Amino acid sequence: MKQLFDQAIFTENNAYLPFALTDVFTEHASATSQEMIHFWQCDQTFILGMKDTRVPHLQQGLSQVFQDNYQSVVRNSGGLGVIADKGVLNVSLIFPREEHTTTDSAYEQMMDLTQQAFPELKVAAYEISNSYCPGTFDLSIDGKKIAGIAQRRVKNGVAVMMYLSVNGNQHQRGEVVRNFYQQSLKEKFGTDGYPAVDPACMTTIETALGQPMSIQQTKERFIQTLNIQPTAIDPLHWVKEALHAELLEKKLASMKQRNLQIKELHDGYSL
Repeated sequence: MKQLFDQAIFTENNAYLPFALTDVFTEHASATSQEMIHFWQCDQTFILGMKDTRVPHLQQGLSQVFQDNYQSVVRNSGGLGVIADKGVLNVSLIFPREEHTTTDSAYEQMMDLTQQAFPELKVAAYEISNSYCPGTFDLSIDGKKIAGIAQRRVKNGVAVMMYLSVNGNQHQRGEVVRNFYQQSLKEKFGTDGYPAVDPACMTTIETALGQPMSIQQTKERFIQTLNIQPTAIDPLHWVKEALHAELLEKKLASMKQRNLQIKELHDGYSL
């Protein structure tokens, strides 16, 4: 039986926590074969991939993100920049590697889960090249992207992480990411593996359904699809009970080090 983890929206003060927790969960799954699902959100956050930190004009790009009222954090998994806010649900599936030996089969599990949770929609998986963080397993409806999926493997554990745009202003999210790339790449916008983001090529579950859809309703659909108990475990309480406090501190320190460069830049332009 999968363990369900859920918690309040992460703010600027604990923005590294969901990424550190993912690694803790993944190592635990590796050691115990325990399967987990983790729901999490961040408030007004532009999540950068490592490639995003190598743009030629990073400080100008981050300054633009700041002007657009978003904080920045560099994640510890693959891909490029994505937006997290109160209308975006992040879903992480964590399991031992032997269940999905190939990268594609792990991605397919997340796609199948999403399709089953929203049977009234036809979900397709292929790259939406002008979306932010384009990839082979972009999830779309009628050609418009609703979700992106990344994967992280730690020891013999696998974490498949999806951001799902449930509601809110998706066009504005796209503009924030496009603004970052325009400012950080200048005349190289849309080159060197960075997408020429077109906000019009993305949408939300709510828009696709043509009716209101809340984050809580979305969680309930996933829970029902997985046929698991709806009572969620508080991750930090679990970390203490599972004797993983030291491991979590180690993962947080790694995230802090990973984000040192953008923190220094952020401190410089936010004074």
